[in-house]
Amino acid sequence: MKQYAYFCGLLTAFLLSAGFARANEIIKSDSTGLPGDNFSLEGALELFKKSSSPKEFEKMLNSEDSKVNNLDLNGDGEIDYVKVIDHNEKDVHAFVLQAAISESENQDVAVIEVEKTADNNAVVQIVGDEDIYGEETIIEPKEEVKNNAGTTTTNVVVNAWAWPSVQYVYTPAYQVWVSPFAWSVRPIWWRPWRPVRYAVFYPYRVPYRHHYVIVRTNRIAYAPRIYRPVRATSVMVSTRHQRAVAHYRATRTTTTVHRGGRAVTRKSTTVQGPGGNRVTRKSTKVKRTRN
Repeated sequence: MKQYAYFCGLLTAFLLSAGFARANEIIKSDSTGLPGDNFSLEGALELFKKSSSPKEFEKMLNSEDSKVNNLDLNGDGEIDYVKVIDHNEKDVHAFVLQAAISESENQDVAVIEVEKTADNNAVVQIVGDEDIYGEETIIEPKEEVKNNAGTTTTNVVVNAWAWPSVQYVYTPAYQVWVSPFAWSVRPIWWRPWRPVRYAVFYPYRVPYRHHYVIVRTNRIAYAPRIYRPVRATSVMVSTRHQRAVAHYRATRTTTTVHRGGRAVTRKSTTVQGPGGNRVTRKSTKVKRTRN
């Protein structure tokens, strides 16, 4: 009986060890080694969905309890405060998520793009900045529709009109939100905390991924026109992460296709996602050509 118990104890220890080893393997393989590992785009979009206004969204984004922001881009040992700045024209909003790096520098982390496409209909995407994620990474809400008697599923574009934050910014009384905070002007309620290792932060990111998906198409074509002229980049961030970003970009493959007078260049990097699934992240550049 004692031998049996001893054997069961050894077997359990072995299985636990194998499980931990497998978990560590998944975590390592899912890491890009870039700053973006420490900021959940899916989590940010989930907070935007739950918030009632851009002001509340900024507060939620900078809450330690939200487990979305683990960025320390300037390496000072403290979490970076992320501001929210709305740039809008007509029915399109570009909510820039911007980290305060120093007294003189800011770095854009991502942009939440929103467009009202019809009455009671809106499209939302979040785009990770190329300096933080190595390339522009587009993520949107996921909703699956079953086809062929339930044997296959297709992702459809989600109508985000029901999100309180979306409805709020399209009310006539909405005043465009521009965060009043900066490097030397922080909210009285905010206290920075120390970043944690990626292996510790990783489990907080995973649950958000079930509700969002990486896509290739920017559905809000006008948003980059609003955002690009005001995009903020930091020399400090670029210098500090230059080697990792260069390595990431060097591993991508490049393909070019032509669409009606446009040369579309796609660069992609494949990493292993949760559960061993392989995830391909892509960026696209368009160049006009003559027929």
